[in-house]
Amino acid sequence: MVLKVENINVYYGAIHAVKDVSFHVDEGEIVTLIGANGAGKSTILKTISGLLRSRGGSIAFMGKNISSAPTNVIVRDGLIQAPEGRAVFLQMTVEENLEMGAFTRPKSGNHARMERVFALFPRLKERRRQPAGTLSGGEQQMLAMGRALMSEPRLFMMDEPSMGLAPILVDQIFEIIGDLNRLGGTILLVEQNARMALSIAARGYVLETGRIIKSAPAADLLEDDDVKKAYLGG
Repeated sequence: MVLKVENINVYYGAIHAVKDVSFHVDEGEIVTLIGANGAGKSTILKTISGLLRSRGGSIAFMGKNISSAPTNVIVRDGLIQAPEGRAVFLQMTVEENLEMGAFTRPKSGNHARMERVFALFPRLKERRRQPAGTLSGGEQQMLAMGRALMSEPRLFMMDEPSMGLAPILVDQIFEIIGDLNRLGGTILLVEQNARMALSIAARGYVLETGRIIKSAPAADLLEDDDVKKAYLGG
């Protein structure tokens, strides 16, 4: 088991944002968290990354308790997040952004890592010398994913990778996520496009107001009447 989250509770001041949430991710899986805006999805990822802290419960990564670990240690151990909104360094070139993603890894391997990223994202190779701020939204999302891959993650967490993208680019991004998984990547995906997320995931968890209300194989959730009504437009 790559990740095991047990009974975490997260607060923003007096607001109880995440309530007794438990789930797991096995090696080689895509697992998705789906739910409406404000359901607690991004808060859960930030808590796993060490940016927020749970009151009680535990988070284990590769069998190691990381509930109190600093974010830099969590990243060094191979748990990487591509954040919502992409958050690339706009004034830096594509290449410099990618190099930033590998700061926890030996510099000697950067060329090989970058070539692997360019194989997945040929458009980034074409624009390697351009400032990230000159890229389109879809290209910036590719850069955010490529930057995360430079750290050679053992678990890759993605927060809303399709946000703000045109439908044709959404298809392309999800195709790449599927490719990463087929290459052996383990992925925890937070995504408002529930249909796309469930179409590539092995398992899914449905969040509502900070609680997990359903968990099942993704194919079963796609056929679930409540999920269809609430998240799939049918």
